[in-house]
Amino acid sequence: MSVARSTPAGLAGAVLGVTCWAAGNVMVVKAPMDGLQIAFWRILLGAVVYAGAVYVSGRRITAAMVKAVAPAGVVIAIEIAIFFVAIRETEVANATVISNLTPIVLLAVAARAFRERVTGLLIGVTAVSMIGVVLVVFGSTQHSTWSPLGDVLSFVAMLFFAAYFALAKRGRETVAIIEFQACLWITGAITLFPISVIDAGGIDWPSPTQWIWLCALLAVPGTGHLLVNWSHNQVRLVITAMLTLAIPVMSTLGAVVVLDQTVNLLQISGMVVTLAALSLVVRREAEMQAI
Repeated sequence: MSVARSTPAGLAGAVLGVTCWAAGNVMVVKAPMDGLQIAFWRILLGAVVYAGAVYVSGRRITAAMVKAVAPAGVVIAIEIAIFFVAIRETEVANATVISNLTPIVLLAVAARAFRERVTGLLIGVTAVSMIGVVLVVFGSTQHSTWSPLGDVLSFVAMLFFAAYFALAKRGRETVAIIEFQACLWITGAITLFPISVIDAGGIDWPSPTQWIWLCALLAVPGTGHLLVNWSHNQVRLVITAMLTLAIPVMSTLGAVVVLDQTVNLLQISGMVVTLAALSLVVRREAEMQAI
């Protein structure tokens, strides 16, 4: 479904959603669990909660709904697993900035699959954001917590995240938001179950403390997924993707405050460039509403 112009409510939902994702990145690093296990149990918890919400409301999940959402569910489960491992392997700044190269991939997808207009401004802003990414990554090589493997995993997660954006937008064309979330996490949990069992050498049941963290992750970044998926029918795909450029800035600031990670002048410069690019896009999108 093509969205000609983004609505104010849709933009607000998307902005709040990516803010929740940014906070979630810091929470994942603090959570006392292995990254892959966090991904599986958080997704399984989401499946139970949202499926329960559907049935309590008197509605039902149909095979057609599952079929429509399954591609997005499989892809996001793999993306979350890879990214959770990556963000615990390298610096929060690196993992989040690299993962937010998503708009580069989605510029082409938005134009071809959803017939959204991709202007020279959007292409230019994407190019400028690349400069910010290079500055943040290069600056972090001076830190002991930097990991090349973590950076590579972040890049792979970015490719899956771009695919998820497009698949989720397509799935939301025919499936209501709560049913969509239920199907998303059900298929995601099924996808990660065998990987989780192999990784842990069996079923690694979380402790009470770990369950608290999992509930918090469902409440914060999980709600981010809910808000962004809800906004898909009201915000252009490429704009939603561009909004994720704010995640590195917010997550890195959170890492400095909560995780005692440090940033240098080069990284700060990269984040400023990225944030400036995002501000330009959001301002332009808001101006389009007034036309």
